[in-house]
Amino acid sequence: MAFFRPRVSREAEVRHHADQEVGKSFPELLEKARAAEAELRRVQAAAAPVEELRAAGLAFDRALTEALRAAEANQRATFGIKAYDDRLRRRKGKATPKGAEWSAEVDRLRTLREQNRLTGIARVPRPVTATAR
Repeated sequence: MAFFRPRVSREAEVRHHADQEVGKSFPELLEKARAAEAELRRVQAAAAPVEELRAAGLAFDRALTEALRAAEANQRATFGIKAYDDRLRRRKGKATPKGAEWSAEVDRLRTLREQNRLTGIARVPRPVTATAR
């Protein structure tokens, strides 16, 4: 009798190690996002001009996006190396305590980013140009 034990693909190993490396920077990126949010709230409280509000909102969006990418990388790495090739392994990984914790963190960051995109980035009116007839 031969026992069949499927190996993970080389691509899955490479992606797993890359996600581990990206995930290591999550605490620093989350701290940058918190600092960007504090700056946005400070600018909003100071009733700054619209251009400054927009710049602070976009900086917060960029910081949140970087933190979200690192959290997603940590989530994938937590699910395990076999989860890169098998959707059932991904579901099982999400059911573990660490997997559920990272999934909740990813959902929280996505919600925060979407909320910022809807309400936190100030709209700057387009400049009106005079057209000659």
